[in-house]
Amino acid sequence: MENTEKRPVVLSCIQPTSIPTLGNYLGALKNWKEMSRSNDCLYAVADLHALTVHPEPSKLRAQILEMYAILLAVGLDPEESIVFIQSHVPAHAELAWILNCYTMFGEASRMTQFKDKSQKHADNINVGLFDYPVLMAADILLYQANFVPIGADQKQHLEIARDIAERFNNLRGNTFTLPEPYIGKLGAKVMSLQDPTQKMSKSDPNPKASISILDTPDVIMKKFKSAVTDSEAVVRYGEGKDGINNLMAIYSCCTGLDFEKIESEFAGKGYGDFKVKVAEAVIEELRPVRENFDNLMKDKDYLLRTAAEGADKAARIAYRTLAKAKKKVGLLSVN
Repeated sequence: MENTEKRPVVLSCIQPTSIPTLGNYLGALKNWKEMSRSNDCLYAVADLHALTVHPEPSKLRAQILEMYAILLAVGLDPEESIVFIQSHVPAHAELAWILNCYTMFGEASRMTQFKDKSQKHADNINVGLFDYPVLMAADILLYQANFVPIGADQKQHLEIARDIAERFNNLRGNTFTLPEPYIGKLGAKVMSLQDPTQKMSKSDPNPKASISILDTPDVIMKKFKSAVTDSEAVVRYGEGKDGINNLMAIYSCCTGLDFEKIESEFAGKGYGDFKVKVAEAVIEELRPVRENFDNLMKDKDYLLRTAAEGADKAARIAYRTLAKAKKKVGLLSVN
């Protein structure tokens, strides 16, 4: 007998502002394929969100296609999950406006990420930057997502999405699923190779601090060889050994070895040997991603066709929710 049990819906979005780092990959992207085995997953390139910083148009178009290719390159199957580009489904922007009218100015102004970004972009504090969490809420609520994988910096945004959904449901009747944070297999929290007290970031001005998932083997090796460690010269996990702790976490994530086995493998060996082995493990981990990406970028027709198919699938779900919300708020249907 066919199993008709409804699976949880999980939504994950990623901005196309730059190539993901090793931290993005080990902390999130690597686990996205695994999530699709037991959930109905939707993965989106969040290109509308990227507009808040006024990117150069031709560069943004190229980055959107590259990010879509990366989602497929890390192993997401467009037949198994819905993989699409946010702006290809206009319902995102349309629901965001409706939700704006159910979002309190005070709660939106409390978002710490808006405050942080306002300081970084003091010459461009636009309404989109302020309204970012409401569009994010629309992204989630359109698909009745049960779970959303989030980092600590997005926790507030998921909370406001729940608050908006709950307010709407209370005022207009049950319409939206209240999303929960996705607690699945935890990836490594990868820190900067140059300042291991800070998270590895795409925006780090020091090119040696982060690994791009598309870096060549030579570049990866050089960056790991220059990684900050300590003066003890013993490969062990411990307090005050942030650099080595970080390298051990990366090596563990790529090889499946626990810290005890890693310490045993490198007993009596120096940091030089360890750094080379970590680099080699990362190179092998990222090799299929890089090769898949290169092959996909040679067939842009396939990428565009697959993105269009993904948007069609996403739109069918999104418009059911949007139509329900529009009816609940009193908008007149043309049908």
